[in-house]
Amino acid sequence: MRPNRLREAWAEGRAVTNVWVSLGGILPTEILAHQGWDSLTIDMQHGQADFAGVVQMLTAISTTHAVPLVRVPWNNPGDINRVLDAGAYGVICPNIDTAEQCEAFVSACRYAPQGTRSVGPKRAVLYGGNDYLAKANETILTMAQVESAKALANVRSIAAVKELDVVFIGPTDLSLSLGREPRADPTDPVVVKAIDDILAATKAAGKRCAIYCKSVAYSKQMIAKGFDFVVVTSDEALLSSGAALAAQFR
Repeated sequence: MRPNRLREAWAEGRAVTNVWVSLGGILPTEILAHQGWDSLTIDMQHGQADFAGVVQMLTAISTTHAVPLVRVPWNNPGDINRVLDAGAYGVICPNIDTAEQCEAFVSACRYAPQGTRSVGPKRAVLYGGNDYLAKANETILTMAQVESAKALANVRSIAAVKELDVVFIGPTDLSLSLGREPRADPTDPVVVKAIDDILAATKAAGKRCAIYCKSVAYSKQMIAKGFDFVVVTSDEALLSSGAALAAQFR
């Protein structure tokens, strides 16, 4: 089976980078994938692509070495199975607040006996290889978003879920849930402490920790802090900043 290059990077002791893809479209996704990022995340929760579009975007990413990830709309086994069958090498699930919710999520990502994923990996075999069924459980990444006060209170039990690979911090929703200003790249001491507590709990459980960032500078700070996975930017941010720069010509 095609190796998961994120797992390989972590085994070498290296943090990995990611670009968030929300706008949809085959060619923009392929252009982003060719820029040397470790991974791309197709966002189905707040992004514009439907499932057919997601399959096309996954195909575009597969022209490169970037690892294709998908954030599903919710903790729904049907959605999780479909994106994995389409060739996603990792699933990010939003709004995981309890260990029970996390167990349901990871079960949908794993074939028996580790989980309850149904067999039908269609495009995943074309991307991953003919031994996909035998090796998918050890290759696919399960990534649970911790982004609420309730999740913060339960983070130790969430991180302890056996088949979970990554705890993923959503700082904007986390900030809002804690009664603070909702923003990425937070510097609010209350939110920073929460982030540090989640990171510590994740590391104590022997799992990887990820965070959504908006800037290169903040991403580097988070890697220095010990994060294994950072979202550095998004297609929306790159388009907006490039257009704003060009507009200065007037």
